[in-house]
Amino acid sequence: MDALGLSELRHLKPRQLLSQVLNFALILSTAFMLWKGLSVATDSPSPIVVVLSGSMEPAFQRGDLLFLWNRNLELDNPSTPGTQVGEIVVYNVAGKNIPIVHRVVRKHQGPKTPLHLLTKGDNNHADDTELYARGRWYLDREKEVIGSVVGYVPFVGYVTIMLSEHPWMKTALLGIMGLLVIVQRE
Repeated sequence: MDALGLSELRHLKPRQLLSQVLNFALILSTAFMLWKGLSVATDSPSPIVVVLSGSMEPAFQRGDLLFLWNRNLELDNPSTPGTQVGEIVVYNVAGKNIPIVHRVVRKHQGPKTPLHLLTKGDNNHADDTELYARGRWYLDREKEVIGSVVGYVPFVGYVTIMLSEHPWMKTALLGIMGLLVIVQRE
């Protein structure tokens, strides 16, 4: 019991314990506010994503952390460049909540139609039409694409993959972090 520092909890006064719990809540709310601030700044609901498969190798490996940007893409004006063929985008398919990271291989837009994109993983033999919603041959850039990749950090996302593949690790990690914050003295 002493190895985890649990004996320290018995010696904390209620006011000290409340202070530590509030510190932990402050850390969590700060992380949430930073995430939401990034979302607003990048105009993306998920400004940072992790590569979950090897479909984009050799450009990105499983576990790479990607930074997305979704601003100033000029979606409404066909005369401006916007998303280009060769650009790497992250999109969600309707009904599935898994971000897919693939390269744009074709785009088209009419004078009154939205920008449509066809994507494909660099390591895949076929394009992504089988991944799209039933009856769809292209992605709607404005509605389905989360953002364009502007940078990455290799392998940092493996922590996220481990936590999602082993849910007990997430619970243990949160418990240990909470315990450390509560037991820590200032």
